Amino acid sequence: MPFLNRFSDHLYSLMRLMAGFLFACHGAQKLFGVLGGPAMRHVPLMLAAGIIEFFGGLLIALGVFTVFAAFIASGEMATGYFLGHAPHGFWPIRNHGELAVLLCFVFLYIASRGDGTWSVRRFLKGKRI
Repeated sequence: MPFLNRFSDHLYSLMRLMAGFLFACHGAQKLFGVLGGPAMRHVPLMLAAGIIEFFGGLLIALGVFTVFAAFIASGEMATGYFLGHAPHGFWPIRNHGELAVLLCFVFLYIASRGDGTWSVRRFLKGKRI
């Protein structure tokens, strides 16, 4: 819709913020056992995933080191899909891997686009500290 074009930068920042926040929630669940799931710190792969998801999600949401955090998050989601979902069948809808695939490509897009309009980095860059 043409009238949304003028808001595309702000909508991108909102998408980046929400994707990062929700990713951080998955990491918080794995690390701290909050938000409806058990902590999984005792499983090394889940500990690594929790660290990437929690801290990477926060960085993506805030717009700090966004390109690096999103690229790593995209790779983590691809790895999670191929290790956890793909062995159970080819189609993501059948192997329950659609969220991993979607997040992989959302984070890859964020890595290609960067911080966006609303970000801590851009806010601090505008300030003369």
